[in-house]
Amino acid sequence: MPLPTGPGRMPDPSLARVQYSRRAGHYDLELMPFEPVRRDAIAALELQRGATVLDVGCGTGLSFEGLRQGVGAAGRIVGIEPSPEMLAQARRRIQGRRWNGIELLEATAAQAPLEGLADAALFHFTHDVLQDEAALDHILAHLKPGARVVAVGLQWAPAWCVPVNMFVLGAALYSVTCLAGLDQPWRLLAARLRDVRVRTPGFGGVYIASGDV
Repeated sequence: MPLPTGPGRMPDPSLARVQYSRRAGHYDLELMPFEPVRRDAIAALELQRGATVLDVGCGTGLSFEGLRQGVGAAGRIVGIEPSPEMLAQARRRIQGRRWNGIELLEATAAQAPLEGLADAALFHFTHDVLQDEAALDHILAHLKPGARVVAVGLQWAPAWCVPVNMFVLGAALYSVTCLAGLDQPWRLLAARLRDVRVRTPGFGGVYIASGDV
């Protein structure tokens, strides 16, 4: 598999699509260790019944159940994912659970055909998207003033946490197309939000950033 581009380079959506298409069949197992972080991130969205939430880079739909619990039966989830193989898994998940109110868009975050304004947005392990200013601007332009935004993912831990940083490096080489920004992956997003809070569970290799539009 091609290695990511070096620091300072822009993400490559076409390469990302290939990477995630290859991982679709076993993606759920790969992300299983991070499910507690996913639950914390969804809780940080502070979703209300009937709300609309954007799941940016929704993958196989692992966040859908938690998001549905927040928005309720009257709410709406819009999943944005460029990989058709990932979306196929997401559709099977929706059909198997007979969920309503979930719309899937096969598109990059920068080009998703969004309509209206949503109440919240989740970026779960979407490093490349968070380094793409055009993608961030497009998503945030479709959020209401005051909308809640939460991003979660990997970041460099303090330098003394060598084992953690070795894990972060390995995971990054496997799942992103751009190593730039791993010191503060949430920086570009935070510059566009207010009341930003960043938490680092565990040994600092994972972050949860939250704020309001």
